[in-house]
Amino acid sequence: MSEAFILCLVAIFGLAALGAPIAHSIIVGAIAFLAVNGQDLALAAEQIIQGLYESFVLLAVPLFIVAANIMNAGTVSDRLLQFCVALVGRFRGGLGHVNVVASIIFSGMSGSAIADAAGIGKVIIKMMTKDNRYTPGFAAAITAASATIGPIIPPSIPMVLYSLVSDASIGYLFLGGVVPGLLMGLVLMMMIAYKAKTLSLKAEAPVPLREMPGVTLRAFPALMLPVILLFGIYGGATTPTEAAAVAAAYALILTAFFYRSLNWKGLYQILLESARSSAAVGLVIGGALILNYIVASENIPNQLAGVLKEVDIDPLMFLLGINLLLLLLGCVLDATTLILVVIPLFIPSCRALGIDLVHFGVVVVVNSMIGLITPPYGILLFVINATTGIPLRSIIKEVVPFLMALLVALATIVLSPDLVLWLPRLLGYNS
Repeated sequence: MSEAFILCLVAIFGLAALGAPIAHSIIVGAIAFLAVNGQDLALAAEQIIQGLYESFVLLAVPLFIVAANIMNAGTVSDRLLQFCVALVGRFRGGLGHVNVVASIIFSGMSGSAIADAAGIGKVIIKMMTKDNRYTPGFAAAITAASATIGPIIPPSIPMVLYSLVSDASIGYLFLGGVVPGLLMGLVLMMMIAYKAKTLSLKAEAPVPLREMPGVTLRAFPALMLPVILLFGIYGGATTPTEAAAVAAAYALILTAFFYRSLNWKGLYQILLESARSSAAVGLVIGGALILNYIVASENIPNQLAGVLKEVDIDPLMFLLGINLLLLLLGCVLDATTLILVVIPLFIPSCRALGIDLVHFGVVVVVNSMIGLITPPYGILLFVINATTGIPLRSIIKEVVPFLMALLVALATIVLSPDLVLWLPRLLGYNS
């Protein structure tokens, strides 16, 4: 490791510790590296621009962000919640189960945990806290935990970013996330059932069977979005990026023309907010691209892979070690930074140890999502605190049992690669 690279790391972590945005910290650290090495400083801009403009797959990120924001702005969330209440509200702790099922369904539309929590999550928290049926902290904790499912079930923005740094197939990564996402939902619902029994929570009034067809019909167009996405990708009609464009167009048509819940002013605000979110993600991606160039020039990933082969580490022990590292880093770093900056260091090691990159990618994304609700700096906890005003202390206190449940799901996914790879192999994946 050269002196220039050490200076780069000191600059990155020093600026981040002072509160600078991580993207700015990375770019400044990269420029410091180039300056000490006597390289052209314009190389930083060249790597960022080339990386962003030459990667067709990155177009999926802003398109999925637009689709999620359009869905949140219209009446889609309300219709989905009515459907979920009719489906699982009759069980004890019903609105808790509704929260999880709604997140599973909405995850097939947004690909973003933050979009899930800030959109449909805000609506259901109001439902849960009405008439003091659930405490605000408990409702917020379930919402934060269930929002982590969003980027696991396709589509998934973090999986698009992982594909960028690993060259793993986006299509098979999306497929690999289906079963783990459902498993996460299952363990959360089991924890809710346990809490409902110990806290004597009530069920919602059951929706009569004769009303189910009407409720389903009202939600049906929204429920079709995941189907259209998956059929487009795996039917060979579209690439994942093109499928993201189809999702955004379908969301716009559905909200503006079918449900008539979006006007020109609302559309302008959606596009403006989506542009801001996309720019923020793009800046982190740009910083990661130049940092990855520097890491590759220092040959660090291959050196790390060589060391692991020499010590003959077991692949399972390697995976467990990486998960522990990611869980610790997830307390202070967001998922985008973890995937774009940290994960590229370990991709050559995975190849050297024979670890399947689709399995590894799903594990990384699940781990990163758990980091979003891990105190003290879980981003989803702050998002819900900002959008609802529920005290952060109350949310953290109630989220711990759900965090433990998700860790059990993560351990199961790590120890059972077939849970991830079963569906991709069914549709032609050869690991």
